Amino acid sequence: MGLSLVFGAAALRRTSVRLRHRVELGAQGDLAMARLLVRGQDEATAGLVGLGDKHLFFSESGDAFLMYGRRGKSLVVLFDPVGPREAWGPLVLRFVRHARSIGCRPAFYQVSPHFLPVAADVGLKLFKLGDQALVDLKGFDLKGGDWLKLRRSINRAERDGLEFSCLPASAVPQVMDELEQVSEAWLAHHQAAEKGFSLGTFRRDYVAAHPVAIIRQEGRIVAFANILTTDTRKEAFIDLMRHRPGTHRGMMDLLFVKIMLHLKAEGFERLNLGMAPLSGLSDRPSAPLWHHLGRFVFENGERFYNFKGVQAFKAKFDPDWQPRYLAISHGKALLPVLADTALLIGGGVRGLLRR
Repeated sequence: MGLSLVFGAAALRRTSVRLRHRVELGAQGDLAMARLLVRGQDEATAGLVGLGDKHLFFSESGDAFLMYGRRGKSLVVLFDPVGPREAWGPLVLRFVRHARSIGCRPAFYQVSPHFLPVAADVGLKLFKLGDQALVDLKGFDLKGGDWLKLRRSINRAERDGLEFSCLPASAVPQVMDELEQVSEAWLAHHQAAEKGFSLGTFRRDYVAAHPVAIIRQEGRIVAFANILTTDTRKEAFIDLMRHRPGTHRGMMDLLFVKIMLHLKAEGFERLNLGMAPLSGLSDRPSAPLWHHLGRFVFENGERFYNFKGVQAFKAKFDPDWQPRYLAISHGKALLPVLADTALLIGGGVRGLLRR
């Protein structure tokens, strides 16, 4: 973390109220401090704190935080703690004690293998949720026979007049109306409601806070993705992706490849494509029951979610697959926590039913 971030964080800590856990949602001082902490670390997914739809729980010293949502009796933390690793253990322990003190179930959603020692120390039980796709940008190119199919797809898209560009955050407001039109067309086609919590939502302030990659056809924006980054340039994360349905088969291939090449030129080390839910679960007879149930849903649950399609699309970019877990107090809490988490993401029962 640079000196400017250190001094900035210190100033925010001095001016913020000393209460380390805020119940009221979106307290501006806490959100500003959280955004500053996100900028100084490597995990770009933590930028989802900017949605403002999660509660914040800070460490005693203010150098780390958890972001979480509450649904029913579940307090669901999203991702690993943000901040130095040495702060994770005490912070998680305080959060678990707080959740239990108010009669709630503590849960940690999409945590990484780095979280496993903390989970063990606190007595949490782990369930694998799927694999997260990370692309090594330093070694990424499209040379060689393995990339032939992808090269043909993007070459065809460019021959057909699709054009890529990446807008800095400062230029995004100028095209916001057009981006919103694309977003609305995408939602209408999929008969979907906006999600939240662990998924990006089209909100003008949120979209305008980050660079946005766009595809144009005959001057009109037909696809876009906002890109979350941090100042360390270790990682970037493609969050909100929307496109006009039926435009071109190779449009999303072109968008992703051009984003990767752009970020590589900008000095970023890896691109996080997000998680493929329920992928990578063991099929061994001795595997836990959860793995067998998860694999069954992965193989047969296309009616509810395109599990195989998501995994296949991300796989074409040859990512490094890293496991992500759900950490909870005991196995009996698994189904209630999964249900509450789904409702958090879907925005309630009505949003969940609209996919």
